[in-house]
Amino acid sequence: MNYEAIIVGAAALGMIGIFHPIVIRCEYYFTSGVWPIFLVVGLAALIGALFTHGVWADLLAVFGSSALWSIIELKKQTKRVERGWFPKNPKRK
Repeated sequence: MNYEAIIVGAAALGMIGIFHPIVIRCEYYFTSGVWPIFLVVGLAALIGALFTHGVWADLLAVFGSSALWSIIELKKQTKRVERGWFPKNPKRK
């Protein structure tokens, strides 16, 4: 049996679930201007996936892809805040 696929699937679901609140908090405290951090982290993880094997390569690839997708979600989160769907940070101008 291939338990590695189940591990990768569960980890992918977990990583996607973890990145959602990270995106919300980053937009709240720092604006969507922190997207370069997600870019660097995502690319580093994808490059790391090229040089590892097995489950670790899969997990790094999922993590890197999730980080890169978070760039898009940061932009969408800004629009959600403008529409009033999420609270705006009152300390930020």
